Amino acid sequence: MPLHRLTTLTVGVPDVPATAAFYRAFGLAEAAPGVLGTRDGGEQLRLVPAQRRGLVSIGVGADDPDDVARVAASLAALGVPATRDGDALATRDPVTGVGIVVAVAPRLRETPAVAAAVNAPGRIERPNRTADAVLRTEPVRPAKLSHLAMSSPDHEATIRFFVDGLGFRTSDRFPIVAFLRCSDDHHNVAVQLAPGAFLHHTAWEVADVDEVGRGGAALVQEDPARHVWGLGRHAVGSNYFWYLRDPAGNYAEYVSDLDRITDDDAYVSPAWTPSQGLFAWSPPVPPEFLSPPDLAALVG
Repeated sequence: MPLHRLTTLTVGVPDVPATAAFYRAFGLAEAAPGVLGTRDGGEQLRLVPAQRRGLVSIGVGADDPDDVARVAASLAALGVPATRDGDALATRDPVTGVGIVVAVAPRLRETPAVAAAVNAPGRIERPNRTADAVLRTEPVRPAKLSHLAMSSPDHEATIRFFVDGLGFRTSDRFPIVAFLRCSDDHHNVAVQLAPGAFLHHTAWEVADVDEVGRGGAALVQEDPARHVWGLGRHAVGSNYFWYLRDPAGNYAEYVSDLDRITDDDAYVSPAWTPSQGLFAWSPPVPPEFLSPPDLAALVG
């Protein structure tokens, strides 16, 4: 796949310092005011002032200028305007107004996580010692930006923009949501139908389910109002999750063990039903996850 990852997200928020403080506690490193990074992905989140929260732009990495040229040709075939500046192309989803910058960027070099030794019936991998995960004391730090979920009042048109225009591929589909990828991660962008355009959540990959649990528990211990939903495991994508709320009202998700699709022909989407797709196991889904409290203001 010539597109290979999400590079950056720019998100508008009413209070940049307060929101940046949340993401520092979440585990991102602040390189400059409102500019935060992951361990392996570098500066991947930019917070900018806005009257209300919203997704401003998405950066997508391409391998070489020819890949950027192919995106330009595909957008032109759809009648979507784009501007080219050297090895970068800027465009905008005609439905949601979200900006997209496709630019030549190096592929992500992920630091391999150390596989945890696990004891299970008939399998003893950790005899005579405590689990390493229990002894961890360092703060949780996400390795990279995993994905985002955004809403569109015409999600089919937005899906066409990402797939036919930008070159994303579809991993799984439901009537009102599509899981799209520009890397071997199961999804990098989820597009769902809603009355208006808004950012639902961003997702950040950590090493394992213990890091999901430790990160979520630490944030909730400091401020219980941050908790949204978790700990659980999604069915689509398979990943463990815990969703937290930032001060602007965006949801931030810790993710681990997401499906990877390294061969398009080898991956066969299960015959999901809508009721199966949201989770394999979890606490009850809170109403605010499906309909954020500020939805009326966002779509009004």
